[in-house]
Amino acid sequence: MADIFIGTLGGTIAMTRAAGEGGVTPKLTAADLLAAVPGLDPALSVQSESVLQVASASISLRDMGRVLDWANSAASQGARAVILTQGTDSMEETAWFLDLFWAHDCPLIVTGAMRAADGAGPDGPANLAAALRVAQAESARGRGVMVVMNEVIHSAKRLRKTDSLSTDTFSSGTTGPLGRVIEGAPVWFRPAAPRDPLPAPQSFDHDVAILSFGIGQSAALLRHALSAPEFSAVVLAGFGSGHLPADLMAHIDTSTRPVIYCSRCGDGPATRATYGYPGSEVDLQARGVWPGDWLGPLKARILIWAIEAAGLPDPRAAFEARAGV
Repeated sequence: MADIFIGTLGGTIAMTRAAGEGGVTPKLTAADLLAAVPGLDPALSVQSESVLQVASASISLRDMGRVLDWANSAASQGARAVILTQGTDSMEETAWFLDLFWAHDCPLIVTGAMRAADGAGPDGPANLAAALRVAQAESARGRGVMVVMNEVIHSAKRLRKTDSLSTDTFSSGTTGPLGRVIEGAPVWFRPAAPRDPLPAPQSFDHDVAILSFGIGQSAALLRHALSAPEFSAVVLAGFGSGHLPADLMAHIDTSTRPVIYCSRCGDGPATRATYGYPGSEVDLQARGVWPGDWLGPLKARILIWAIEAAGLPDPRAAFEARAGV
């Protein structure tokens, strides 16, 4: 049995440009990616499979259910660790999705690249090499889903993409990363924390809307999202620490679905009790809107979707238990 299972999903790490093509597209297989890893230990037992072959912006939640099934199967076969390679565009969402449902002690590590495989100085091989180093460490067990990029180890919950092109795009914000890969081994900045994974998703038929607000925005999209039957919940990406324009508050309706407010900023929490003017967090909570706490809108959307997919009886309690630091 293989020590490590590697599943590839496509993304920039697997992209090259063919003659006549206007841009790079995903083409490389799992075997291709492994062949490019520098200094791969020939004694390491690795089983690889191309699970998907898409740009990560096109990955669906139903696709992620399939990926989760594949990773669960690898763990049930005795994998020491599971690695997934994918595009970085949606990595902060897909890693968090997997972390919410990952019920195994063996680590699941996500990695990728910002430069295509045939570009100058591709970062994919080094990132996959670092992920393999973390995967082989006994100290990685019990830490859930992690993202390894640029030899930095991030928790799936805290990870955010901060730059559209830089290889140093990922950040863990205020709380900082879990650790780094130093001289070929992981160095941890904090111990493994207790985990409480959700039951496996039972449905993929629902959707959650995100609305991001700007000055002078009309209420049209808000009214639609709060009444449309296709949305089981709505996430509001508000100004500052989660605020909305005062003239939109009359349209807030929390009677039919969860509504969650988050900060549209790149870091920091949605506050609970600092501001009390119309449209503030105090006003939103008085109208039944849930605070997203330390989750940005993308993560809050994945969390409420996952809770609903798992069919938990008290969605708000499950959300609040997972939205903090």
